[in-house]
Amino acid sequence: MGSPTSPLTPRTYPRTLVIMPAWNEEEALPGTITELQETVPYVDLVVVNDGSTDNTSAVAREAGAFVIDLPYNMGVGAAMRTGYKYAQRMGYDYAMQVDSDGQHHPESIPSLIEAVEDYDIVIGSRFADGAVDYEVSGPRKWAMSLLSFLFTRAAGTPFTDVTSGFKIANRRGIKFYCKFLPAEYLGDTIDVTAMAIRQGLRVKQTPVRMRERQGGTPSSGPVKSAIYLVRSLFAYWISMNRKKTDRKDQHER
Repeated sequence: MGSPTSPLTPRTYPRTLVIMPAWNEEEALPGTITELQETVPYVDLVVVNDGSTDNTSAVAREAGAFVIDLPYNMGVGAAMRTGYKYAQRMGYDYAMQVDSDGQHHPESIPSLIEAVEDYDIVIGSRFADGAVDYEVSGPRKWAMSLLSFLFTRAAGTPFTDVTSGFKIANRRGIKFYCKFLPAEYLGDTIDVTAMAIRQGLRVKQTPVRMRERQGGTPSSGPVKSAIYLVRSLFAYWISMNRKKTDRKDQHER
């Protein structure tokens, strides 16, 4: 099922893997998986159970997902790296992150797939032109605005939501993530996105739909979110000051 403006059909979509990291998401996960399967049945799904202490693994399997169980809680970085390595090993054309709490609306997946045809990494933005209104305020808004300014300046193309986890990568992007995605993030996606831009990967944003989590309890509150954004700024500075790797290696697709 393509988007309203797309000539693509399920049969013409490249092989796409949705990577869904999950930690103690037994409440929201079944509905998230069901909605994904009903909305975009032509993509494959792997749930990476990040050492959950509840029934996350069992409910994911019951909902029809293929599950990789990590031995203990290693963090979203390790979970996503596991997913990208699986995508690379299985020969997928594209791999994308979709949160297990239902915040990332699957209706936006076709537009992400189309957008990555000419790019290596595409970030889904809640705030880009064409996106449904999504409000943030206070220190979080200020920090996100600063990060957006820095990324836009570095990449030479607009970025309005660099902390978004709703993103997709082609084979080159998958290879990059397998090699450079740290198991422990300083700033979630910030450090690797900054590094990807610095290494010459083609990165852009596209508008997507997001919403509040569909069940369960958020893992972070206002204080933790503020700390995260400070770490994000620090991670950006570190990433932009790392030495570039061999371009020949990065341009292998």
